[in-house]
Amino acid sequence: MGENVEKALRKALKAGKVYFGSKKTLKALKKGEVRLVVVAKNCPDSIRESIKSFNVPVIPFNGENMELGAVCGKPFGVAALAVLDAEDEILNAV
Repeated sequence: MGENVEKALRKALKAGKVYFGSKKTLKALKKGEVRLVVVAKNCPDSIRESIKSFNVPVIPFNGENMELGAVCGKPFGVAALAVLDAEDEILNAV
């Protein structure tokens, strides 16, 4: 995940348009609310395959869940996160 993508992700986080965790991500995908998904390197394969079955961009984060959580300012690991209402600059950064 490049620096531009991290900046774009931080901007989405400030706007409050992000769901953390694979369960919330999958729920949002089923509702059609998600513009893109970011998955950690150690996200379980079953979750990754479920996410990929939806027609949304999936961005692999080049780090484990604890690192993705840290980038998001969370004190816990984040295996997957869903970005809702992503601005075009976020989509273009990927």
